[in-house]
Amino acid sequence: MYKIKTYNKISKSGLEVFDEKYTIGDEVENADGAIVRSAALHDTEFPASLKAIARAGAGTNNIPIDRCSEQGIVVFNTPGANANAVKELVLAGLFLSSRRVVSGIEWAKTLKGNGAEVGKMVEKGKGAFGGPEIKGKKLGVIGLGAIGVMVANAANHLGMTVYGYDPYLSVKSAWNLNHNAVYINDINEIYANCDYITIHVPLVDSTKKMINADTIAKMKDGVRILNFSRAALIDDAALIAALESGKVAAYVTDFPTDDVLGVDGIIAIPHLGASTPESEDNCASMAAKELIDYIENGNIVNSVNLPEVTMPRSGANRVCVIHKNVPNMLTKITALVSDDGINIENLLNKSRGDYAYTMLDIGEADIATLEKEIRDIEGIIRVRII
Repeated sequence: MYKIKTYNKISKSGLEVFDEKYTIGDEVENADGAIVRSAALHDTEFPASLKAIARAGAGTNNIPIDRCSEQGIVVFNTPGANANAVKELVLAGLFLSSRRVVSGIEWAKTLKGNGAEVGKMVEKGKGAFGGPEIKGKKLGVIGLGAIGVMVANAANHLGMTVYGYDPYLSVKSAWNLNHNAVYINDINEIYANCDYITIHVPLVDSTKKMINADTIAKMKDGVRILNFSRAALIDDAALIAALESGKVAAYVTDFPTDDVLGVDGIIAIPHLGASTPESEDNCASMAAKELIDYIENGNIVNSVNLPEVTMPRSGANRVCVIHKNVPNMLTKITALVSDDGINIENLLNKSRGDYAYTMLDIGEADIATLEKEIRDIEGIIRVRII
């Protein structure tokens, strides 16, 4: 039996992925795995039994990644599972940034009580809420992951000229990107040419406040900016100043901060990007499958702290080792196995930053002895034999 701890309310369809071998709930102790959505885990003490945490979503800022790596806890996310939901809201934001629909709706509410005069008042006042069509305009997409590519392709179908920038463009994303998109190597081309800019990058040290006074100065006058990634990607003070000067025509964000609320020209959406039943189901199901495959087979897919390592099962036992990425580690592990007279039937080793993961399928062995011997190697973080 395995135990899965839930830190948030998780979609029923996701929990149904687990079979009778699993006990699941928010009161579970000494869990083998955990599923979390937005709950902050930075101050949470994890039990020694915890092998993996799956984030039912893309961002993992609520999880202490470094501490998990040090403890040999694999952290998964679910890239692409909520991509369509976010894409649809980005498209809504694109229209809202142009047509002043939100302001118009709020103004229309003030006409209540004027009876037959409402129609005339609407016709007289609607001119204050005009805005351009997006067809024929240029959209810059910064970040071409699952969401960015979907946004780029949809905007292209809506008649926009799309510029895409991503220095880490994956082969999968490249294949999925519409051939009409203009892929550029210099982000400044987006700033200089695009009427609309949408940001789809992770929040890391290098991307904090990437939209700031300097980058805004490079943009076209009247640019419209969309942020459906993370609040800290934007320098709020610089953005507000640009709105006041007219340099930026509108800003739409799914991550409101106190500074941007109530500012004219800013449409603040309360983090609704993935708030669809379909998205929650997809994320939970993917998270559950990732946990199951790792707990039962040792395979790692969509981890944010360890390399992707998967191989079909062969042999009587599978040895899964998380260790420091240092020289001769693989040699030491395989030498131990060989010295014990155990046949290695399959092996895979990959590294990611300071950490590495080695998987060996082996024949019959004294599991307890082998596990202890491997654990005693300097630089070993965690050993499992399944």
